[in-house]
Amino acid sequence: MPVAKTPGPETPVRKRRPGRQLLVKFVSADSYGFIVLLVVVTYLVSVSLATSWAQTVILAIQIATVWLTLRTAKAPRAVRIVASVALVAIAVLAVADVVFGDTSQTLGIAFTVSALLYFVAPLAVLRDIGSRPVVDQETVLGAVAAYLIAGMFFAYAYRAIGILQTTPFFGADGPGDVSQVLFFSFVTLTTTGYGDLVPATNPGQTLAIAEAVLGQLFLVTAVAKIITAWKPKRWPTAGEPG
Repeated sequence: MPVAKTPGPETPVRKRRPGRQLLVKFVSADSYGFIVLLVVVTYLVSVSLATSWAQTVILAIQIATVWLTLRTAKAPRAVRIVASVALVAIAVLAVADVVFGDTSQTLGIAFTVSALLYFVAPLAVLRDIGSRPVVDQETVLGAVAAYLIAGMFFAYAYRAIGILQTTPFFGADGPGDVSQVLFFSFVTLTTTGYGDLVPATNPGQTLAIAEAVLGQLFLVTAVAKIITAWKPKRWPTAGEPG
């Protein structure tokens, strides 16, 4: 007759450390951490590649970034469909630029569409993290992603203006390549204000003011509130022993 086994203590479930959890989010396609990583990659590629086909590579990375952002943010189906059509249009324009040479009008349209998509993406992210019942790592990463994507939006808007308008965007410093507009955008967003690059005329000047105001308001309201409300599991709350 078989002897019944005495149930032993349950094997404790190993909990992932906060640092490991954060690392996992940066490699998960369903996390805002991966979106932050893609934005950083876009910036690095943009400032590192100076060849004629670099802008096409940048546009390709944009397609992946925006598409994944809208999917992660659970944007409405109609928004994702429109964005998908726009992304296909950008891909076609990028291919046309490679096949037929450097056509400024084609690139101008491509960067205009990219700017519009980068305008919609952070709104979708804010809508998603604003509806979350708790503030966790994903909420914080979402806020960071929205902030960085907003900087990308202004950069590509500046680039589109520089290509399409008749006067150089930065005056004597030229129309501004991708590297320059990204540098100027994030300097303006953070209100660092080095002053080495300045829009010569409107609408660039007005857009720069709007970016500076938005950058400050976003940091002191949305990001500050989220960070204040964020309580990692290993952090003691007020009144609890450390």
